[in-house]
Amino acid sequence: MLRFGILSTAKIGRELVVPAIQDAENCVVTAIASRDVAKAREMADRFSVPHAFGSYDEMLASDVIDAVYIPLPTSQHVEWSIRAADAGKHVLCEKPIALKADDIDAIIEARDRNKVVISEAYMVTYAPVWRKVRELLQSGAIGRLKMVQGSFTYFNRDPSNMRNIPELGGGALPDIGVYPTMTTRFATGQEPKRVQAVVERDPEFGTDIYSSVKADFGEFELSFYVSTQMANRQLMVFHGTEGFIEVKSPFNADRWGAEEVELTNQGHNVSQIVRFQDSRQYKCEAEAFARAALGAAEEIVTLENSKANQKLIDAIYRAADKDGWEEV
Repeated sequence: MLRFGILSTAKIGRELVVPAIQDAENCVVTAIASRDVAKAREMADRFSVPHAFGSYDEMLASDVIDAVYIPLPTSQHVEWSIRAADAGKHVLCEKPIALKADDIDAIIEARDRNKVVISEAYMVTYAPVWRKVRELLQSGAIGRLKMVQGSFTYFNRDPSNMRNIPELGGGALPDIGVYPTMTTRFATGQEPKRVQAVVERDPEFGTDIYSSVKADFGEFELSFYVSTQMANRQLMVFHGTEGFIEVKSPFNADRWGAEEVELTNQGHNVSQIVRFQDSRQYKCEAEAFARAALGAAEEIVTLENSKANQKLIDAIYRAADKDGWEEV
């Protein structure tokens, strides 16, 4: 069993990741750390976790954990991923692991220096939904892929929410823009060459609240939009010469709605619908990470993969400041 320590009492940890780890077959939460020991103890009691720490460093120095899950604000991900690695702990860090692609180099060095596993927590890459999409594309189910379209939007103007605070790494692209890019790259195995983009920022918060992006992958295009101030929507479509694949709940698979992959043929007849009753993608993520940390050969999100995805996000920001294409 891989023993996890949770670095903070953040909402995503409380509501999604800690329950998933506790439900997993090969890992368990043995410690919670917070700068407020009372909060750590409260969360530890909620999940029957034996240890609570009043500082992150104290937990990293302990021998009651083998790995950490980091759900801190984005601006702190690089620092604490490195500090955890230097403490000899494996690291599962919430996305995005960094706000600039070059910042990931220091995490790679920490991983190699300490011989630990560090992975960015893209739960979608472990979801049966996305494994099925990749399988269909590889099998030629839609012929030659020509266009990928996507959207991910929600509405949040809470000034105290980290998504609306630039200093904490807020913004639509860091929070949700990384999902259409990562899932497209995951499903196709291809990398983008250049991008065009429009990015709108909130005049009060200063964060990017809307982006419309076109990415050229050579053999196909990816077109998507994301927003933190639009009505809720999630959709991904892969359109080819012989048909198209529609992913009904592409990102929040176990919370958004029906988990379905629908295959439509060239004549616009639905030829296959694959339904997943409960993909439990966070549980799949925790188990895959634990297998990798325990020494098994396992497909996880590598830091090199993370850097490639962040290079695309960096290029989108640059493209928004110019007319025409920007090289990735």
